[in-house]
Amino acid sequence: MADPVTVRAATPDDADAICAIYAHYVTSGVATFEVEPPTRDEILRRIDAVTAAGLPYLVATLDGAVAGYAYCAPWKTRPAYRFTVEDSVYVAPDALGRGVGGALLDGLIAWCGQVGVRQMIAVVVDADADGSLTLHRRRGFTDAGRLVRVGFKHDRWLDTILLQKSFD
Repeated sequence: MADPVTVRAATPDDADAICAIYAHYVTSGVATFEVEPPTRDEILRRIDAVTAAGLPYLVATLDGAVAGYAYCAPWKTRPAYRFTVEDSVYVAPDALGRGVGGALLDGLIAWCGQVGVRQMIAVVVDADADGSLTLHRRRGFTDAGRLVRVGFKHDRWLDTILLQKSFD
């Protein structure tokens, strides 16, 4: 029997695994609009920026290996948005369908609920997004809108769907 999913705070030792998971989505998919995979140093900088803001940067382990990661970042930089965050969840391709994404999103929601976040926003690229949309909707996110043709990647225009979860 496989070990259960374990969620914990990311550490610098997780950077290589995070890089590998993210590089898959950057190069072969449209879940992110980034077009070049970031370096290990850039991932470390991003982890530091998120955690310095008092927000969660989590990894999930499965069978002893990092199987996914997730974090919340400020939605916008202007002070009036300080109680609103955007979540990001990425699961290793070989761990899809094993509860990793749900465990990570549950961890983000729990953390943000404890630190006074009032709104969590998910920006989901609508192409091949059924899993991400279902994941968020099952946890109380509601559709908040669609942005049409806002990204161009892999020779096609892409829409994003905005979802929102309120903590009040």
